[in-house]
Amino acid sequence: MNIVFMGTPDFAVPSLEMLLDNHYPVKAVVTQPDRPKGRKRTLTPPPVKQAAELRGLPVLQPERIRREEAVEQIRQLEPDLIVTAAYGQLVPKSILELPRYGCINVHASLLPKYRGGAPIQHAILRGEKVTGVTIMYMAEGLDTGDMISRVEVPITDDDTAGTLFDKLSLAGAELLKRTLPDLLAGKVQAVPQDHEQATLAPNIRREDERIDWSRPANELYNQIRGLNPMPGAFTTWNGQVLKIWASRKPEGAGPGAALGGIAGERDHAAAPGTVLKALPEGLEVATGQGSLWLTVIQPAGKKAMDVAQVLRGTNLPEGTILGQ
Repeated sequence: MNIVFMGTPDFAVPSLEMLLDNHYPVKAVVTQPDRPKGRKRTLTPPPVKQAAELRGLPVLQPERIRREEAVEQIRQLEPDLIVTAAYGQLVPKSILELPRYGCINVHASLLPKYRGGAPIQHAILRGEKVTGVTIMYMAEGLDTGDMISRVEVPITDDDTAGTLFDKLSLAGAELLKRTLPDLLAGKVQAVPQDHEQATLAPNIRREDERIDWSRPANELYNQIRGLNPMPGAFTTWNGQVLKIWASRKPEGAGPGAALGGIAGERDHAAAPGTVLKALPEGLEVATGQGSLWLTVIQPAGKKAMDVAQVLRGTNLPEGTILGQ
């Protein structure tokens, strides 16, 4: 039996390693091309390529998986099963029809919710308390195939996109390990998705990163942690971008408790975006509903740091309005 694995980011690596550690015959890996990264724009291989090369696997990196030359390369591998995890391109019907066991995908949501390229971020952005992983047969649509298995993973108040990414990648590998024996034995009973219940999780756009201070504090808290560690939420200060990397959960006790209140529930009449307090513990900023304490920020041209570090070298007076 020949298995072809298709994936690109860190999320996919545990699934690939599970296949190899359990002696599944992975004939080749398909991943996205190397891309420039960092300030120096250094050409960098994707994590799946790095993991595959460490294990001595052939790696294919077609720019467009739909092109006939890419389809032909995969056809020549004679795959009996294709396993994908966060590959990053829609796989065409010409490839989906190749393997006798089908093409399956390890998707980081409880389908049909959060179809698309950023399900982890959107689950946090929308304040979900539970998400999970679904393994499905791939279809021509965007994450529309029949579901084979799923597992739920709770989202804690302290989770960021980064921590949830790690949890779901491991949960996905474990679910794949449990699912494959029955799938290869012809014992699975796939369930069609209820398309009327579907929601989308498109890739994050620049406008999704900008903080709108007129929104409630709870929503902004979710935005900040949902975009951490990439690409980060931002506002503006003195006409320059100010990245916001961490804040205090509005309902919990935080710096506001020392001021005689609960963080995020302080009444105020200030315009949204106004800095109400500038303390080493954080910046209290007015929102459309309550206030939010920012704890880790990144002024333009500097690294991310605690508010206390910023205040030691920068004048950020109370009454400053962010976002203007």
